[in-house]
Amino acid sequence: MSTLLIRQARLVPVGPGVTAGPSPRPVDVVVTDGRVTAVGPDLPVHPGATAAEVVDAEGRWLIPGLWDQHVHLGQWTLASQRLDLAGARSPEDATRMVAERLAEQPGHPVIGWGHRSGGWERDVTVSELDAVSGETPVVLISGDGHHAWLNTTALLHLAMPVRDSVVREAEWFAAYARLSTLVGDDGTSPAAYRRALDTAASLGVVGLVDLEFSGGAADWLHRWEQGCDRLRVRMSTYAEGLDQVLSLGLRTGDVLPGVADVTGPHDDRLQMGPLKIISDGSLNTRTAWCCEPYADAHRLEYPAGQPNLSGAELRSLLERAHAAGLEVATHAIGDAAVAAALAAYATTGARGSIEHAQMVGRADSRRMAELGIRASVQPAHLLDDRDLTEKIWQERASRCFAFRWMLDDGVELVLGSDAPVSPLDPWLAMAAAVHRSADEREPWHGEQALTVAEALAASTDGWGTVAPGHPGDLVLLDADPYAAFGSTAEQGAWLREMPVAATYVAGEAVYGAGIELG
Repeated sequence: MSTLLIRQARLVPVGPGVTAGPSPRPVDVVVTDGRVTAVGPDLPVHPGATAAEVVDAEGRWLIPGLWDQHVHLGQWTLASQRLDLAGARSPEDATRMVAERLAEQPGHPVIGWGHRSGGWERDVTVSELDAVSGETPVVLISGDGHHAWLNTTALLHLAMPVRDSVVREAEWFAAYARLSTLVGDDGTSPAAYRRALDTAASLGVVGLVDLEFSGGAADWLHRWEQGCDRLRVRMSTYAEGLDQVLSLGLRTGDVLPGVADVTGPHDDRLQMGPLKIISDGSLNTRTAWCCEPYADAHRLEYPAGQPNLSGAELRSLLERAHAAGLEVATHAIGDAAVAAALAAYATTGARGSIEHAQMVGRADSRRMAELGIRASVQPAHLLDDRDLTEKIWQERASRCFAFRWMLDDGVELVLGSDAPVSPLDPWLAMAAAVHRSADEREPWHGEQALTVAEALAASTDGWGTVAPGHPGDLVLLDADPYAAFGSTAEQGAWLREMPVAATYVAGEAVYGAGIELG
C-alpha cells in the first residue's frame, strides 16, 4: 500500500458558486493507493511511512490537478524543432524567414509552424516558395493546423498533386502523418513525449486528452513502456482508426490493453478517449462553416465555409461510436457546424463534446445544455483570433468564445489549449478566459468572460475542492489563485505567473519532489 501525507496545505475552494474569500486554515491530506482518503487537521502518519511519503506544504495552496482537454501531443512535441512563423505578417515575411533558415541549414528540410495567413492581404503561391527554396522540401503549417503551404518538392515527396495553392483540410490531415518521411521521427520519440509531459507537469497538469492525428493504442503503450507513464492520458481515435478500436472492444474510459503488464493491474492512467471528428474547418483558413458568408467572401471558393462531412456521414459516425460505447468529440468552429453537430447528437443519442464552439447562437448554447453535450473550448485562441474575427465575421464577433452564455445556460465547460495552436499552459487558458485580452486593449467582449473561480473549475476535469474519494491528482501552489482582487487585467496577469510548487498524479510526485521532507 502506498501512502502520501501532505501536511499543512490550504485547500483552494473549487466548484459551482465559489467566490474568493479569506485564505483557509491549513489541513492535512492523505492519499492511499492513488485516492484521497482523509482530509483534516493533524492526521496521523501511516505506520512505516518513509520520509519521501510525508510532505510539508508549509501553508501552500492545494488544488485538484489540472487537465488540458484538447491537445495534439505529437505536434506539440515537434514545436520546438520547427521554424517559428508566428511573427510573419505577409507572404514576403514568411519566404524571407524560410530563406534565412535555409542559409543557416542548407539542404535540410524546413517545417514551419504558426503563420496566420487569414490576416494577409493576398493568397500565397507555391511558385514564390519554390523561388527561395529550390529542391529542398519546405512545409509551412498554418497556425490553426488546417492548411499548409508546401513547395513543389514537398508536394511530390508527400505524394500530393502539384498545384500553386495551399493544401487544406482533409487532404492536409491525411498528408500530415507522412511528414516523418521528410524529417524523421526524433521529435515524436518517447523521449520527446516524456519531455513534453514533464513540462506539462511543471505547470500543474495531471492529465490530457490527446487528439493527435496519427498513432493508436499500440503507439501509446510503447511510449508508456518507455517512460511516458507520467500523467493521465485519454487517447482519441479518428474515423480511420475506428475499426481497430472497435475490434479491440474499447469503450471510452477503458484502460488500454497491456497497461497492466507494464505498470501494474491497478493503473488506470492510460485510457481510451473519444472518437474525434473534424466537421468543419477554421477561421484563419476561412473554412469554418457559417450560417452567413464571410465579409471577404469574394476571395473564397465557399463564401460561408463548408462542412467536411455530409449530414449523413456525420450521423453515421456518431451512431457507430455511440453503439460501441465511445464518446464523440466533434470539432465545430462555425455556427452552422455547431448547429449541425448538435442535430446529429440529438438524432443519434451520442454523448460527448463540441470542440471549439468558437461561434454559436444563443439557441444552440441552450441546446447544448439540454442535450448534455460538453463545450470543450480553448480560451487562448481568442487572443490570436480577435482582430481577424472583427475583420471577417464582423458583428458576429459578439457570439464568439461565448463562455458566459454557455455557463449561464448550464453547459458543462472544459478548457484546453489545442496545442500547438496555443501553448500547453492551463494558466494561460484561464487568464484568457478571465481577461480576454493579450495587450493593453480592453477585454474583447468582456461580457463573455469567466471569473477566476469559474475558469479554475473548468480546468480540473470536474473535480471540486479536494476531498476524500477524489483521485490523488493534486497540485501545490506557491500563491493563492484568488488573491488578485483588482481588474481582470490584474487577475489575468496573476494567473499567467502562477507558481507551481509540486504536482502529484495518483499520489506520486511528477514534479517538485524537492519540497519533500527528508
